[in-house]
Amino acid sequence: MRSMANHRYAVIMAGGRGTRFWPRSRKRTAKQVLRLFGDRSLIQQAVDRLAGVVPAQNIWIVTNEFLQAEIRKQLPEIPKRQVIAEPSQRNTAPCIALAAHILAELDSQAVMGVFPADHLILNAKRFRTFVQAAFRAAQTSSVVVLGIQPRWAETGYGYIEFPKNTQPGRVEAVTVASFREKPDQKTAEQFVSEGNFFWNAGMFFWQASKVLELMRHHQPKTATLLAGLPPFGSKHFSRKLAETYPLCENISIDYAVLERAEQVAGLALDDIGWSDVGSWEAVYALAEKDSDGNASRTELIAQNSRGNYVDATKPVALLGVDDLIVVDTPDALLVAQRARAQDVSQIVKRLEAKSRDELL
Repeated sequence: MRSMANHRYAVIMAGGRGTRFWPRSRKRTAKQVLRLFGDRSLIQQAVDRLAGVVPAQNIWIVTNEFLQAEIRKQLPEIPKRQVIAEPSQRNTAPCIALAAHILAELDSQAVMGVFPADHLILNAKRFRTFVQAAFRAAQTSSVVVLGIQPRWAETGYGYIEFPKNTQPGRVEAVTVASFREKPDQKTAEQFVSEGNFFWNAGMFFWQASKVLELMRHHQPKTATLLAGLPPFGSKHFSRKLAETYPLCENISIDYAVLERAEQVAGLALDDIGWSDVGSWEAVYALAEKDSDGNASRTELIAQNSRGNYVDATKPVALLGVDDLIVVDTPDALLVAQRARAQDVSQIVKRLEAKSRDELL
């Protein structure tokens, strides 16, 4: 008989393109496979920090056809068949439902934790404590979510409302009051001041069978399409998935299920050093800097220059410039104001409009 721990599975979502990290992030070398911090890529670090909680043979990765081979290469410890490529991007609800469908077929008692592939967590040991607690809570709760203690009034994240006077750092799950959409600045400031609103980091825990039940109730079209797939591993599975998956509703798991589910429990985390690493500005904020606030991944000669971030493979000289991002690759160079880091994705859209596929 398998122990409870052996019924634990991790599903790592790795299908994004990371367009704010152009020109380093491309279709075949997207953000999650880049080594932005140290010698391990973001997806390698996502697997590393699950050590001791979920064995490698129980880790599944859902990505896309462009990244599948690279992820398999970077993670030889993960069985190749468990690195699955979505035939098309349909947002997180179909992605999670597909993983739940496969896991429920293979293990009727499967409990799955869902994790993004491209986040950074500096305190992995503390994080594992919460992951263990979340897996335990998922045995009895419909859904368990992790809330990140906010460090500022962020308008780019959704929020989880916990009960009043919730203390961050407790490893007992409590009933979540509500989910809130990305707020305006005034509302975000109110959330932070009240103290019981936490960032929604996109990490969820539930029984695979419960995911399918919730999808049947709230997203019947997608649930029906996935239920019609042949057994995983059959010679017809990939072909049928390619036909079926693009017909699934293009919707996030938050909108599709979480905001409608009952018995949602949550863990309010204390500081685990979490960052979604959403842009080059976030990389700069986390990087080691010189006395003038410059950060670089190469030899940097900076004269009268402050607050710059440089990512290149050759020595770079800066003279009299401040607060720039400079990213050099063999076929493209980005020079941008740090304050405009979020807008790098607009460059990718312009390249797409011009059909510059060689730069995408």
